Amino acid sequence: MNNATTTKIYIAGHRGMVGSAIVRRLLQQGIREEQLLLRTHKELDLTSQAAVNTFFQQEQPNEVYLAAAKVGGIHANSTYPAEFIYQNLMIEANIINAAYSSGVDKLLFLGSSCIYPKHAEQPMAEDALLTGPLEATNEPYAIAKIAGIKLTESFNRQYGTDYRSVMPTNLYGPGDNYHPENSHVIPALLRRFHEAKQSNAPTVTIWGSGTPRREFLNVDDMAAASIHVMNLEKETYQEHTLPMLSHINVGSGGDLTIKELAEAIAETTAYSGQIQFDPSKPDGTPRKLMDSSRLNTLGWAPLISLKEGLKTAYNDFQQHHG
Repeated sequence: MNNATTTKIYIAGHRGMVGSAIVRRLLQQGIREEQLLLRTHKELDLTSQAAVNTFFQQEQPNEVYLAAAKVGGIHANSTYPAEFIYQNLMIEANIINAAYSSGVDKLLFLGSSCIYPKHAEQPMAEDALLTGPLEATNEPYAIAKIAGIKLTESFNRQYGTDYRSVMPTNLYGPGDNYHPENSHVIPALLRRFHEAKQSNAPTVTIWGSGTPRREFLNVDDMAAASIHVMNLEKETYQEHTLPMLSHINVGSGGDLTIKELAEAIAETTAYSGQIQFDPSKPDGTPRKLMDSSRLNTLGWAPLISLKEGLKTAYNDFQQHHG
């Protein structure tokens, strides 16, 4: 970070789960509110190149966290593929180019584990990128995220900028989306078990066999990792990455079965009924685990256990949706 008291930090997507966690973390670390540049979608349309250029020229941020994205589950990705690729490409292209044009010192682009091939070797290391076909259901979103990595690398190679990328595993925690159809597995199950407890439902049935393994990371750990990577010395970052393979995985380092996850969420929500599985429904990929050894070598490790994280996530759900 520059002089910490004068650094102006723009968090794109500050109302999203990750962006809001980065804001919380920066404030905890002593950054003052007036140093943060925050704009809602209504105040700044990130798909408008003119609007983004004007904002950067006027505000002159020193650092940018690019956490803004159009996101959604399988249904949304399958229904609106054009919107997912177009909007995400526009957002990252506009911000990264405007950052360069206005002399931004540092930028961190936040991607997704879906950048890796569908059948990537487990755990997925950074060098698995572009080695095979992507998962078809979210390919447009994944392509946009890969383009974001390549944008940061291309500006670094041509202009000597210090733009970096982090790829998180499945995230959960405060600010998550608990929509009945469009949410990811942890918020979806928190909602289902909560509603089952309220209605005294004797059973909760979950799609699939319960055997696929998934990795989860609390969003506050993700925020801490993002700030850690942003604040690494340029030489340190470059020592541990390559000019055309510069992204860094962010994961918890472990995974568990969907059955084990369901049991943990039943315990968190105090649901005492039966958990059943419907093996006639699809399981998805057998395993998705990130290799986060590069980040661990750079001095970061997660601090929030799944048990503790599920408790804070459930409290957040009850506060806003319960």
